[in-house]
Amino acid sequence: MAGMTTAERRGYQMICGDEGAMMVIACDQRGGMRTLLADTPEAQSAVGTDILGDTKIDIATHLARHATAVLVDPVCALPKMIDEGHLHRSTALLVGLDDSGYASTPEGYRLSKLVPGISARRVRELGATGGKIMVYLRSDIPAANLHNLHLLEQVIEDFASEDLLLVVEFLTYALPDEDKARHAAALPSLIEGGSRLCLDLGAKLLKIPFPGTAQACANITRMAGEVPWAVLSAGVDHATFLGQVETAMANGASGVIAGRSLWKDCISLDREVTRERLTRIALPRLRELQAVIGRHMPRR
Repeated sequence: MAGMTTAERRGYQMICGDEGAMMVIACDQRGGMRTLLADTPEAQSAVGTDILGDTKIDIATHLARHATAVLVDPVCALPKMIDEGHLHRSTALLVGLDDSGYASTPEGYRLSKLVPGISARRVRELGATGGKIMVYLRSDIPAANLHNLHLLEQVIEDFASEDLLLVVEFLTYALPDEDKARHAAALPSLIEGGSRLCLDLGAKLLKIPFPGTAQACANITRMAGEVPWAVLSAGVDHATFLGQVETAMANGASGVIAGRSLWKDCISLDREVTRERLTRIALPRLRELQAVIGRHMPRR
């Protein structure tokens, strides 16, 4: 497996806490955030990037301030978040490169997209600690992955040329005519297979869906070797995610990069409501996650 350079390792240290684990708040969503802020398609289309940016700034200020880092897209809140002093100096910054949504092939394969004009150099110019790329993968269907693996390979090479930390995330998915129960049963093997594809391309830090079982988590830890991996929340409820994090951490995960499970029922078009809920609801959830992480990675 590819080992981190000194610069990459320093970036990784900065997105980790004193115990050496990641507790990163993800708020790089755009379409998904619009659906939480407004009920109808018409109302959602009226939620502009300025509103999304203010919401992300509130999440960074009132929630991520208490975590190790925040993951933000480059479309809505940057560079304003930094230039206007909303990001605390102790909070590391990851910038998401993937664009909102995806294209589809006639077979139903998902084709990932990048935000135009965002490169490793631009991520550095935005003052970030590192970047994050997400691609869709079906490890059991090689033809489904050709475009996305090529995209991923280009991004990994770009960040290597800048010697900048890159988080590699993948999501798996069901095809339009696929039996949902059969797909759900295959998730552990699909997540293991997707992890292998990313590692084979040189990923040095993984953000992956919960692998489904303790054994699958242990398999990924063994496969990854020195490459750390964080579990994402995928929007599940907080109680479910706590259990997933407990299992993942007990079997080798190095932390969490989570968003919606923390703040999905806290954000509002009324910023005062958002700020109050982030403090009253999301922050205690964060503390519970930190307690789980701390049980498995005690402070150094």
